[in-house]
Amino acid sequence: MKKFLSFVWEIGKIVLIALIIVAPIRYFLFQPFFVKGQSMEPSFEDGDYLIIDELSYRFRTPQRGEVIVFKYPYDENQRYIKRIIGLPGEKVEVSNGKVTIFNEAGTIVLTEEYLLGNGFTPGNVSLTLGEDEYFVLGDNRDSSSDSRRWGSLKKEEIVGRVFLRAWPFVALAKIEVPSY
Repeated sequence: MKKFLSFVWEIGKIVLIALIIVAPIRYFLFQPFFVKGQSMEPSFEDGDYLIIDELSYRFRTPQRGEVIVFKYPYDENQRYIKRIIGLPGEKVEVSNGKVTIFNEAGTIVLTEEYLLGNGFTPGNVSLTLGEDEYFVLGDNRDSSSDSRRWGSLKKEEIVGRVFLRAWPFVALAKIEVPSY
């Protein structure tokens, strides 16, 4: 009986040490996320398992092109995944199938090679972003509920940026930001 209790005590210590190490990493640094739906195809498929970096945005601001996970503005229990298109203070227009950004540096018409089909963005939206507001779009523009439908996203709703695709294993990759 003494050997059994010693064994249980050793297992308990290992579990406790593992929890002390893993819990802070899981809750403060990195978080898993499963992609549900087709709004980010072809970049991310339904069922992809991603690792979200929750730490970066404590030290820097989100950048255009980064893929983020955030709390859906109308239901904070839901998490959405989208790509940042518009940054604070910019004016974003979606018109005639194109996305145009107006900022202090000038005008940018986005050309996005990672999009499905011809890169056509449906909708007719003109939105000027306030301080700490972002305009986000899904990569599969025909099947995405995004800023075209519900407006800007506040920075405080951002959970983190997509850092790594961990599953499917054949698609394991660090996620890079496209250049515009």
